[in-house]
Amino acid sequence: MTDDARAGAGGSPVTATGVLPFPLDFEALYLKNQEDYHRFARAILNDRQDAEDAVHRAYFEILAHWPDLLADGNVHQQTWAILRRTVISEKLTTYRDNLAELTEDNDVARALCTLPARQFDVMVLRYLCGCATADIAWYLGVSASTVDYHGRKAKQRLEQAMPARIRRSN
Repeated sequence: MTDDARAGAGGSPVTATGVLPFPLDFEALYLKNQEDYHRFARAILNDRQDAEDAVHRAYFEILAHWPDLLADGNVHQQTWAILRRTVISEKLTTYRDNLAELTEDNDVARALCTLPARQFDVMVLRYLCGCATADIAWYLGVSASTVDYHGRKAKQRLEQAMPARIRRSN
């Protein structure tokens, strides 16, 4: 995270002796996830700067609640929930409304927009961000088999939502 981004969270990140240190486990979480978190945010927000800003805001919220997150036990699921809420709540309505513009197949885009949150996350992470099942499971705080289940259910919903003319062409 940059000094500019830290300053945007309110309060100064710098003391007379330098930058305030982050908890080591928080830094590890940041280093492990920041690239995939940014890819997810870019896929949703469709803008590099908006994605970067949203991910930084999510990390500020994570840092603000860090002791509680550690005490809760499932840091990965909780941090994913914060990221998802920060990124998606900002633009989800607009994204879903405009998703048809991002693809030539408007029926698929509309169907994707009707998926429940977990199924939507799995499909975006798997097919738009290219994340592996194990990483998706880690981000969502669920097992790999649960990720596969959400992926299967999402595919079933998408197939059911497709007009017959599209299903026949596949």
